[in-house]
Amino acid sequence: MPPPTPDEQNARHAEKMRKIKAARDKMMATKTEEKGLIMVHTGAGKGKSSAGFGMIMRCIAHQMPCAVVQFIKGNWETGEKTLLRTRFAEECRFFVSGEGFTWETQDRERDIAAAQNGWKIAQEQILDPQIQFVLLDEINIALRYDYLDIDEVVEFLLHRKPGMTHVCLTGRNARPELIEAADLVTEMTLIKHPFRDGIKAQNGIEM
Repeated sequence: MPPPTPDEQNARHAEKMRKIKAARDKMMATKTEEKGLIMVHTGAGKGKSSAGFGMIMRCIAHQMPCAVVQFIKGNWETGEKTLLRTRFAEECRFFVSGEGFTWETQDRERDIAAAQNGWKIAQEQILDPQIQFVLLDEINIALRYDYLDIDEVVEFLLHRKPGMTHVCLTGRNARPELIEAADLVTEMTLIKHPFRDGIKAQNGIEM
């Protein structure tokens, strides 16, 4: 049997795509509801905060007022913080509650106080009717070390968060209670990282 001609291949491909599109359209027709999502970015791989800030930029493009509350990282200067504070301060509020990674501060009480202050700010932003999306960057680290009460955080997100407000929580080792409460959970898997080969964090990639 001779191989199919280019025209036959194109016809088969078109028919296959037509069937896929029909199935996709049928599935999408059932997706009619909207709600404010609880999203979790976790895992050992790189990209958790980067994905969160990508959604912040989408919100700005869609004229959706948003806010960032950054836990743990402290005064570490990052490109996203500089950009949002200098170019998009009206569209996105940016708060820093941490004083640095826990191994840098070496002061548990101070870390707890900073995390709890960040959570207070986070609740204010989530409850603000003007704000439609809130990124809680690295809050999972604060929850992991019990700087914040996981039950309090989950209860607030499930029962006090406005129905159409989106909240994204990032950081490694997301607590099981948070994963259970979330609508969308993404785990970043580490396969390779240049840090293992002695390459330091670089502007535009990590910062």
